[in-house]
Amino acid sequence: MNSARTTVRQAPGKLFIAGEYAVVEPGYPAVVVGVDRQVSVAVSGSSSDDVTLASDLILDDVRLRRQGGGLAGCTPDDERRARRELAYVVSAIDVMDELLGARGVSALPIRVSISSGLHEAGTKLGLGSSGAVTVATIAAVADHHGLALSDSDWFRLALLATARIDTGPSGADLAAGIWGGWLAYYAPDRVAVLDLARRRGIEEALRAPWPGFGLRRLPPPETLALEVGWTGEPASTTSLVSALKTQRGWADHQAYKGFLADTAECVRALMRALVLGEDRELLRQIRCARNLLARLDRQLGLGIFTPRLTALCDAAESVGGAGKPSGAGGGDCGIALVKADALPNIARLREKWTSANVWPVPMRVPLVAREPR
Repeated sequence: MNSARTTVRQAPGKLFIAGEYAVVEPGYPAVVVGVDRQVSVAVSGSSSDDVTLASDLILDDVRLRRQGGGLAGCTPDDERRARRELAYVVSAIDVMDELLGARGVSALPIRVSISSGLHEAGTKLGLGSSGAVTVATIAAVADHHGLALSDSDWFRLALLATARIDTGPSGADLAAGIWGGWLAYYAPDRVAVLDLARRRGIEEALRAPWPGFGLRRLPPPETLALEVGWTGEPASTTSLVSALKTQRGWADHQAYKGFLADTAECVRALMRALVLGEDRELLRQIRCARNLLARLDRQLGLGIFTPRLTALCDAAESVGGAGKPSGAGGGDCGIALVKADALPNIARLREKWTSANVWPVPMRVPLVAREPR
């Protein structure tokens, strides 16, 4: 390990293709992709505080010290800002400190600098910035301490860090940030995972089976282009998922049970369409996923569809494609799949989006050759 050097790691943002909401339940499938917009985390040595945090999204540095229960702010203002503005970074460093301690490695004083490409003028695009910064921080801190991580350990550490803040999110953004490409993702039981780490320690949590978790690579569509539109309306995934779970009797609500079963069937059919290269069927399943989200929205009043997201989807249909919200909805991004060789249709789609105050965002899914490991 070389405390004088600077270690830089990046992690991509994510887009959901299908499976939102259902994937928060352990073992339910989703299709997610990693995109070519990234969060970058640089870790260097520090001569003052135990941990100093800097970000292009905050004005002043946040200073932290290590103590028995983890990281704490050097001042009340540092503590407040760390927990409000940089909670996922702090949790990632806490998890890494725990792993370093378990492996007999001293945690170094560090400066952590974050630069995000998942925002526009300080407003998040809805590409999973919390997950991406967690993934990049885990990797950069590990590298800085000379600690080699397998992809599996990397994912598990990132999920432990995020689940300590909130067990609601599925972790799909973490998988996209680590493995990239087109992925079939099944979420682990985050409550069980946290209990495992608490009872048996972090090393055992990295080795033991995780109930519900699954991951495999999928081929990209053969003839369809993925277009991304941003509504300019930031939304909180945590708030929307919480709105579902705080409803009286939500877990036993027949509408929700039906949504879970129908979404699992839709996502499995979408996966088959990708594997078999059946792009017409893929469009049909994107429409199915949109309709299932709309049905859940009507039945439970979650606010998934905004006027701009509805306009985004309708514009995709008008040019022969299919569109849907990507993620929890309520704003953020939507996606459309359209024929890649129909350039006039793609141009018309972007014009319709712009007219509806939806901004086309240039984005692609980089090809990834290797299998998840």
